[in-house]
Formats: sequence, structure tokens, C-alpha cells
Amino acid sequence: MFRTVQRCLREYRRPTIITILFMTGEAIIEAVIPFITARLVDNINSGIEMPVLLRTGLLLLLLTLISLFFGGSAGFTSARAASGFAKNVRHDIFEKVQTFAFSNIDKFSTSSLVTRLTTDINNVQMAFMMLIRIAVRAPLMLLFSIIMAFIMGGKLAMTFVVVIPVLVFGLLMIGKHALPAFRSVFKKYDKLNESIEENVRGMRVVKGFSREEYEKQKFRTAAEDICKDFTKAERIVALNAPIMQLCLYFNMAFILLVGSKLIITGTGNGINVGEMSSMLTYGFQILINLMMLSMIYVMLTMSAESIKRISEVLCETTDIHNPENACIDVLDGSITFENVSFKYSQKARRFALSDIDLTIPSGATVGVIGGTGSSKSTLVQLIPRLYDVTEGTVKVGGIDVREYDLHTLRDSVAMVLQKNVLFSGTIKDNLRWGNPDATDEEMIEACKLAQAHDFVTAFPDGYDTMIEQGGSNVSGGQKQRLCIARALLKKPKILILDDSTSAVDTKTDAQIRRGFREFIPDTTKIIIAQRIASVQDADIILVMDNGKIAASGTHDELLQTSDIYREVYEQQTNGGDSDAA
Repeated sequence: MFRTVQRCLREYRRPTIITILFMTGEAIIEAVIPFITARLVDNINSGIEMPVLLRTGLLLLLLTLISLFFGGSAGFTSARAASGFAKNVRHDIFEKVQTFAFSNIDKFSTSSLVTRLTTDINNVQMAFMMLIRIAVRAPLMLLFSIIMAFIMGGKLAMTFVVVIPVLVFGLLMIGKHALPAFRSVFKKYDKLNESIEENVRGMRVVKGFSREEYEKQKFRTAAEDICKDFTKAERIVALNAPIMQLCLYFNMAFILLVGSKLIITGTGNGINVGEMSSMLTYGFQILINLMMLSMIYVMLTMSAESIKRISEVLCETTDIHNPENACIDVLDGSITFENVSFKYSQKARRFALSDIDLTIPSGATVGVIGGTGSSKSTLVQLIPRLYDVTEGTVKVGGIDVREYDLHTLRDSVAMVLQKNVLFSGTIKDNLRWGNPDATDEEMIEACKLAQAHDFVTAFPDGYDTMIEQGGSNVSGGQKQRLCIARALLKKPKILILDDSTSAVDTKTDAQIRRGFREFIPDTTKIIIAQRIASVQDADIILVMDNGKIAASGTHDELLQTSDIYREVYEQQTNGGDSDAA
């Protein structure tokens, strides 16, 4: 888990190593200064010449400046290393997500991925900075201070044999009880982000149903739940300070009482005022650095869960891979399903699709209808390998889709979904997702074909009109038509419309389909729809039911042979209302 994350250091290994070296130098100097100070105090008591005093003072000043330089430089290099490390982790996670198949994305919710890219990475960044600074300095200072304390104080340093185990035990118990609280917080962060995401996305629905108070209460509950866990964890961690202070004051009192008695009675085996003062300094350093280590322990405990969550994404293996010696040319838009069955995971008990055998010639228009949950969308998602079949074979242009280069295959297949997405930017920017090199004339032609040109030119800025995030400043029908135009700019061999004209009126729907027949006759067109009117002039109509093709044929044939198709047709055309669903 840690090896996975540390690979993200890359170009920031050098500032990381430099930081460690700076902190090592600072720790050595910090340990030496009390030793020199103790010798200076003893020399002053016994009488010292002014030149020697000045030389010692200048030495202490020089060491202090060097220590300051090391500490300040470590601050700069550690900030660069930690920020760069977090940048690389964020980049690697985002890049990894782009390689995921739909089956991989299904394992992680959107809100969870957002939490991992923000809160979790921030925790890891802070932990990393503490690790290369305090986690290097504190153990070295602790080691040097203990050694120097025994050198300077002899048996008097045995006080640390009592104090240190007590402090270490207390800090370990604090970390042990704080860990479960920190672990539960991150899972609740996912729920909090999910609540925010749902509320922002569904703002119109929330206001339409006047559910603002309900949403506020739901958010308040999630926020209070996180606050409760954090408060519990912080209360436990807050015990650090009193435990440290108890040990510190005990240590100071012991050294002052016992050391003073030894000096006064003359039984101190050579211990003097300077050595006792250095013992106090070293004692303070030992306990302070133990407390710093406890802070690191708590931070690493908290960030360990974040590292685990980040590693889960980085170690996730995509279920769809590019084959070796992949085919990089799609000959035509013909599609063949050979005994295809599919389920979303190996653990699933039932197949979403079963026993699909289907042949679609290049350039044909295929309509697909069926009830909710009949796996219409699942069927077409197998064509561009958004999922891989569980059994059987899907072929495009006579070649198994698993033998194609993924970019080549998906560049030849354009999908327009019912809830397609427009991105922040101009209408031109969104259209050029289909073809980055498209000219203005090509965009206008695609928009005319998708019946979008008229409403686009009605905007004051025309094709330079800014689209807000998610396309919130255009209607559902306008968004669908822009998405169709975007797909057409790809000039695909296969065009899939997954209920993507549901928000347009029947007249516009008919005009779009007529444009398809006249302007892209060689493109294979698959139209998933709820309205019979949207598919009745297709070359082939598939009737899906419970993950199977219940019937297929032309409109007239299905009226004679398919009870499902005939029932839907009669419901929708009853009283002449072809829009009824």
C-alpha cells in the first residue's frame, strides 16, 4: 500500500532527500548546543577569560544560525516535495480513472472518488510533510538527547527510564482508541459529498418539490455525524498534552530536587550546575520530541486510511485492456452478436443479457424498444466495449471488438445518451469534442442535421454562446440535439442514440431521422426509443424483454407477430396520440 503511493514521488525524490539531510543536520546541532552551554556555565563558575567566553559565544551563535538555516531550508524543500507529491498522486488517480471500464467505475461512487481526490490526498500530503520533517528530526533528537543526557548526568538520567515508558504507553493507547474514530470519518465524508452532489445536480427537482428543508436536514445530519466522530477522536488526541506535561514536570522536579541535593552534599559524583542545567534541557527535548512522535503517530494513523483508499484506486486493474497487435482500422459499420450473454460481475446471479444472436448490415437503421430494465442500453454498450461480453462474441466490421485498439473502436462508434453531458465552454468547444479539427462549416452542417442550428443562431452569441456547467442554461431538448450534433462530427461508422430524442417533439424527431437517412446513409444507426414513432421506419426493430430479444422484424411484421410490440403500439396510438408512452 505504501509502496504504491510512494511511486508518486518521482521528480520530487531529490527535495525529499535534501529535506531529510537538512533535518538531520538540525537535529545534530540542537543536541550539541546544550552540551557546549553546560561547559560554558561550568567554566564561568570556575572563572573564565574573556577571549574564551567570546569564542564560545560566537560558536553558539554560529551553531544557532546554521541550525536556523537547516530548519528554514527544510521548510522550503519539504513544502515543494509534499505539494509535488500530492500533485502526482492527484494526477495518477485521475489518469487511472480515465482507464477504467464501466465495471471498474461501478465499484467507486462519484462522491467517493471526489473524497479520495480531495480530503484523502490532503491528509496524505500533510502526513508526508510531517514524515520527512518531524519524523526525521524527532527520533534523531530523541536519540541524541538520551545519549547526551547519560553522558552529562550519569545516573541522574535514569529518570528517563521511568518517564519515557509511561509516556510511550499513554501515547500508544491514545492512538489505538483514536484510530477507529478516524476510520469511520472518511466513510462518512463519502456520504456527505454524495448528499452535496445529489442536491446540486437535482436543485431544480428540490425546488420544484419544495424539499429544501428536507435536504438541509439531511445535510445537517451527515455533517453532525462527522462532527461527532471527529470530536470523539480529537478528545482522545487532546490527552497528549496533559500526559506530556505530567511527564515533563515530573522530570523537571526530579532533576531539580535530586540534582540540587547531589551538588549541595557533594555526593554527585562530579555532577555540577552546568551539567544539571543541560539535563533539564535534554529532558525537555526528549519529552517534546516524544510528543512530536505521538503527533506523527496520530497523523499517520489518520492518513493510513486515506492511503488505503488512494491505493484502492491506483491498484485497481481495468477490466478492459488493449490487445497486443490490435487492429487499427474498422472496415464498416456491420455488427454481429454471436450467442452473447452478459452479466455485470462474476458474482451476479443472473445475466443482464442472454442468448443474443443478431446481425446488422452496415448502413442499416435498427430500432430497439422494450420496457424499463429490459437491458436495451446494456446491449448497445457492448458494441464500443464499455463492457466486455461474459459469453459469446460481438463483432464490428467482421472483427471481434476485443481485437480492436480501444481508441480506434470507440472513435468509430458515437453514442448519444438520454442524459448526455455538456461541458463548461462555448457551444463550439462542446461540438469539437466530436472532432477537434472541425471547421465552422462542418459544425453548422452537423447542427442542421441534428435540428440544432436554428436555436443556436437565435442566441446573441450564436456558436460562441457559453454553456454553463452541465448545460444548465439550455433546455433538455436543446442539450440532446447539441449532443447529437457532437456525435455526428465524429463521422462515425456506427451511431447509437440511446433514447436521446426523448426530450424533443415528434416533428423534430422525425426531421432528425429524415436527416440521418439522407445525409449519413452509410452509417449504421441504432435508435433506442420509447416511442414507436421513433423506430417504425427502421430496417429492423428489436423488441427487448427481460434481457432477451423477444422479437425482431419490420414495423408491419411485428404488428402481426409480436404481442408486446402490438400492445405498445396500440397504447401509444390510441385516440391518435402518438406521443403517449
